[in-house]
Amino acid sequence: MAEVSGTIRTAQDAASSAGGAILALLGGFIVELREAGLPVSLTENLDAMEAVRHIPLEDREAFKYALAATLVKNHAHWRAFETVFEVYFSLRGKEYAVGDDGDTLDLDDFDPADADGQGEGQGEGQGQGGAGDNLSAEELAEMLYQSLMRADQPMMRATARQAVKRFAGMEPGRPVGGTYYLYRTLRNLDLDEVLERLMESARQQSPETLTPLEERLEHDEYESRIEELKQEIETEIRRRLVADRGVEAMAKTLRKPLPEDIDFMHASREEMLSLRKALQPLTRRLAVRLARKRRHGRKGALDFRATVRSSLSYGGVPAEPKFKYPRPSKPEIFVIADISGSVAAFARFTLHLVHAIGGQFSKVRSFVFIDGLDEVTRFFEGADDITEAIHRVNTEADVVWVDGHSDYGHALEVFWQNYGQDVGSKTTVLILGDARNNYHASQSWVVKEIEQRARHVYWLNPEPHAYWDTGDSIVGEYGVHCDGIFEVRNLRQLERFVDHLV
Repeated sequence: MAEVSGTIRTAQDAASSAGGAILALLGGFIVELREAGLPVSLTENLDAMEAVRHIPLEDREAFKYALAATLVKNHAHWRAFETVFEVYFSLRGKEYAVGDDGDTLDLDDFDPADADGQGEGQGEGQGQGGAGDNLSAEELAEMLYQSLMRADQPMMRATARQAVKRFAGMEPGRPVGGTYYLYRTLRNLDLDEVLERLMESARQQSPETLTPLEERLEHDEYESRIEELKQEIETEIRRRLVADRGVEAMAKTLRKPLPEDIDFMHASREEMLSLRKALQPLTRRLAVRLARKRRHGRKGALDFRATVRSSLSYGGVPAEPKFKYPRPSKPEIFVIADISGSVAAFARFTLHLVHAIGGQFSKVRSFVFIDGLDEVTRFFEGADDITEAIHRVNTEADVVWVDGHSDYGHALEVFWQNYGQDVGSKTTVLILGDARNNYHASQSWVVKEIEQRARHVYWLNPEPHAYWDTGDSIVGEYGVHCDGIFEVRNLRQLERFVDHLV
């Protein structure tokens, strides 16, 4: 009886220890998601803890999607979540361990001689689990070919492990990124030649000559399988880097900004695409928020007559005071944007956002400049596709006066001379740019005149605050005449500012 009790107590202690380890791991995982920018609340954290109680932990995919269902609210955040997950759980599970057992290949169903339909078997020992370490380069190449031909996922995973072990040249403690190891592995595998071999095999096995369409379909299918293999290789490299450097270090290294946190001025082409995808849902969400904010503004003065009428149902007691709700007027927006190379992306996204929610303003007029200034409102009027309007702004606007280098002073002076009389008490003027004036005259008096006539004047600067008023930046000289200067380097900051407008 004592032995049984001891066994039960040991099992309970082991289960409690395993549960504690899982909770600690999930805790670190949640912290890293927040560091990556995902808005994970305490309630969602508890939901995730509850969800994983109802799925088998050895089912990696189910575990992953259970966490995603409770923690990811925006499709644009999926990639960041997946990266953090792959880092945090890359070593979880026996089949993902890094070591002698985890690095062997299961060759029970593979015989290099049988692959070509000739020769005798390789012997009894070749089919054993530990034989993977003894594979020659030719046998590994044949293993690669067979895994792609059969679309065999376990064999593909095993091949990826052996390829990384043989070709990547990974050394503990070496400060080299995963991209370098991936390049070395793929270069040695020569996947282009493997693709040609697969296509040649498909042609030979076909009873009739492949039509161009059939050949294209076969080619696409094999390319898809090769991409799967590349992902397995990336996963294997990441696994080994995590084992060497630790989860926290690798999570920090691989962390990428969310679309709303990407810096306008330093975005890559791929990041620009994600920014454009994130802009459309942002405009819808912001328009709804601004409309609700306008409808439910502060209460006005007491409406005495309405209060008296309401009190009749309470025997003359004014139990529910009634107020006059103000009818807030929609602001009129003038946007003056620098579209020179250094800040062009910032100007494009700001113009896009402002015109996309134009229904929240009584009027939107846009002006762009480099060293000359041109009104481009005409490009947006009646435009179904704002992206096309932005393209026309970049290609058709007359914004070069002399040399095509930013001259804020001259551009502001032209605006005041030609359009200053249109600025009124309902006008909010937004000036977009880094105020790097190439040492030209500032003509800051123009901003002062605009500020005295307009409702508000705001300056939006896409540079970090630490760079303001350094070099040829004179944003401080203009800022003394503005109601506010805002650092707007990404969509999150832009959304916050536009919300401030109404």
